[in-house]
Amino acid sequence: MTVGERTKTPWLPPRWFIRAAWYTHRGLYRVFGGRLGLWRPRANGWGALRLTTTGRRTGRRRSVIIGYFEDGPDLVSLAMNGWGAGEPAWWLNLQAHPDASVDLVDGPRLVHGHAATGEERSRLWARWREIDKNLDAYATRRPHETAVVVLTPRADAPAPSQGE
Repeated sequence: MTVGERTKTPWLPPRWFIRAAWYTHRGLYRVFGGRLGLWRPRANGWGALRLTTTGRRTGRRRSVIIGYFEDGPDLVSLAMNGWGAGEPAWWLNLQAHPDASVDLVDGPRLVHGHAATGEERSRLWARWREIDKNLDAYATRRPHETAVVVLTPRADAPAPSQGE
């Protein structure tokens, strides 16, 4: 950075708008029976999957649609909560009950979630940075480090079918 150059925090819409977008996205997914709302990651882009976890307090199944990219057989997401301060409920649930399921365009998959650490986290964060050039600036909005969440196919699950 040169003298006089300021770092500009990227603009985010108001929190109410972000939450409304989440509810709308989930609503479209439900109304169209899962035929709309999920997509595969694009080149230098992310996709959308539906993650179903077990509630840490209730034990009930809870679903959310999140962004992801593929890292070999693993699916990688960020526990960012719309860049808000708190941890997203799905991440708290996944920490309490790491076995979960995902719905992808290609079909369902059983997964086991964990937070990436060390070199794995650095490598995956760098990959997210390629997808979103403002990633580091957005992350500074949070009071703590954003977890990089890895969803690994479970050994007790059948292998996912390969899409075209």
